[in-house]
Amino acid sequence: MELTNTFTVPAPVDDAWTRLLDLPAIAPCLPGATLTGADGDDFTGTVKVKLGPISLTYKGKVRIGERDDAAHRAVLEASGRETRGPGTAAATITATLAAEGDGTRVDVVTDLTVTGRPAQFGRGMLADVSARLLDQFADCLGQQLRPAPPPASPPTESPAGAPAPVTAPAPETTTVTHEATPIDLFEVTGARALVRRAAGYVLAFAAGALVATVLARRRRAAR
Repeated sequence: MELTNTFTVPAPVDDAWTRLLDLPAIAPCLPGATLTGADGDDFTGTVKVKLGPISLTYKGKVRIGERDDAAHRAVLEASGRETRGPGTAAATITATLAAEGDGTRVDVVTDLTVTGRPAQFGRGMLADVSARLLDQFADCLGQQLRPAPPPASPPTESPAGAPAPVTAPAPETTTVTHEATPIDLFEVTGARALVRRAAGYVLAFAAGALVATVLARRRRAAR
């Protein structure tokens, strides 16, 4: 199936182009994705997906198949397979960048093939998932591309002869690598709320049917 999306980022087209092709830098902006290796323009990684209580992990690769720096157009080829199931996913993603005002418009065309449990969502819901995930990606990418705040002004010098201020030692810091948070497709699409609402209707119907059955039996017993 073919999915078409557009988003904008607050940066000149050349800056956006450079960052968009820096896959290690933008990997944290891809919901559920973790980059695990790189070899030139070929990358390996995992994507975690949740379908309610069911968790799926896809292991695969992505490569930059085509790159046109003058036209700001790139084609990414991605494929993956479930680590504990028969499901597969493959996508050819064509991204074209163009200047728009002070920012950049990114047009994305995705040729997507999915097998296994996520395929049950159908084209309409997968298109909705794609749009929402790209919105999250665009927000994260925009934050990366925003200019850094100006440096803080230097501290004022102490008067001659005055003791230098005592600075407490900085606490030790530990670098922690976090696993990517799985994409919860029910949360992204709002399907979880629909399921809960439907469950409420089913329970109400079942309760009503139970009450009606009890009353009918009492009437028969009274006769």
